[in-house]
Amino acid sequence: MRRDKNGKVIDGFITKWKSRRLAKKLRLGKIPRGRTDPQLAMEALQRSLRGVMTECYGILSARVFRKGAGIEDLGLISIRKITTAFRDFIVDQLQTETSAFGDFKYHANGTDNTGEANTDTALIAEVETRGVGSQEEGASANIYKSVGTVSITDTRAIVEHGLLNAAAAGVLMDRSVFAAINVGNGDSIEYTYQATFNAEA
Repeated sequence: MRRDKNGKVIDGFITKWKSRRLAKKLRLGKIPRGRTDPQLAMEALQRSLRGVMTECYGILSARVFRKGAGIEDLGLISIRKITTAFRDFIVDQLQTETSAFGDFKYHANGTDNTGEANTDTALIAEVETRGVGSQEEGASANIYKSVGTVSITDTRAIVEHGLLNAAAAGVLMDRSVFAAINVGNGDSIEYTYQATFNAEA
């Protein structure tokens, strides 16, 4: 039995059972009620790997910076597999690499909650200027992480996010749809997008 630095059991029966339950929901694209820690989501997905060669999941969390009213941490807001457009782009890059291969750092958001599909190639109703995010390794070597902020200029209900490789147009790596984030002029949304590339155990 292993424990973390605070003495909490991290691999006991109950912990593993909770992790399996969480993974089952996440693989269906369902976000549990209440604030869910993105790190727990990634660990649950890795533990429940189904023996495939490689699977890729996009995990999105957000914080809202309210003008004059502090920060609202929303935790995990969406989880889905990446787009086929990004998959095909990787194959193309293995043949002929372009400078755009390492540019998936542009965070876009929009106002259309049409359901996600892995065939999406753009947001449905993109609004605001895209935020340029960081590019870093996540908690482990198989996680790509980008943190970017989009500034809001009007009263909006934001319900979709995308990560792309250009300030305009570009290849869509992932589109996420989530419960409305109601914002106003002067607010901003900080998105943390993490792509997990889980290899076969």
